[in-house]
Amino acid sequence: MKVVILAGGFGTRISEESHLRPKPMIEIGGKPILWHIMKEYSAFGFNEFIICCGYKQHVIKEWFADYYLHNSDVTFDFTEGNKMTVHSNVSEPWKVTLVDTGLNTMTGGRVKRIQSYVGEETFMLTYGDGVSDVNIQKLWEFHRSHGKIATLTAVKLDQRFGVLDVMEDGMIQAFREKHTKDSGRINGGYMVLEPEIFSYLEGDYTVFEKEPLQQLAGEGQLVAYPHDGFWQCMDTAREKEKLEEMWATFQAPWKVWE
Repeated sequence: MKVVILAGGFGTRISEESHLRPKPMIEIGGKPILWHIMKEYSAFGFNEFIICCGYKQHVIKEWFADYYLHNSDVTFDFTEGNKMTVHSNVSEPWKVTLVDTGLNTMTGGRVKRIQSYVGEETFMLTYGDGVSDVNIQKLWEFHRSHGKIATLTAVKLDQRFGVLDVMEDGMIQAFREKHTKDSGRINGGYMVLEPEIFSYLEGDYTVFEKEPLQQLAGEGQLVAYPHDGFWQCMDTAREKEKLEEMWATFQAPWKVWE
């Protein structure tokens, strides 16, 4: 089954780095967050990827073009006609298709543009800026058991602000950290889709999270896979630092691979 990853946005909320490279190529522990996401899927046996590129797409293409070389020990012998010898091959069992889906294309439009690469098959879809410890095999089984066009992973938004418990007279009873009971769930990506989804996508200006998902919900064709474990997007420099610290201290819940 193919995994489609949306990696074409501008990443304006983390502009400290995104002016140099697309947000999915911003590094956590020396590797792009895109690599971390692909490693998650690969850990469950999903190794064929379609990357929806856009903003600074050449950075993504060049990274994959050099991946084999950068992850192997190499000897360059300039005395014998510029001979190159690869001593060890540290690579992934991946098949990666990089597709230019346009600079200003919306999320639904990007998915529409890769229809010919997916074909008439069930496929997975996620965003190129968030990691999770979701069990992707169980997600796939959940989708299959419900028989709907679309399944999305519903996560609880991580705490960010303190919460005030206010009495009716305006007095503050308590100030505490926000916990998961304070909010509902949001779309965390990690979706499974049937090929019928393409009929809900009109063109480049279709926002996947708006009309298509709303229409699917209205027709009873959208189901939520609840995930109470770890999930974290990387919208800001603060969130990047949080992920970096987790990785550096060997406390990265999304590292589900050996």
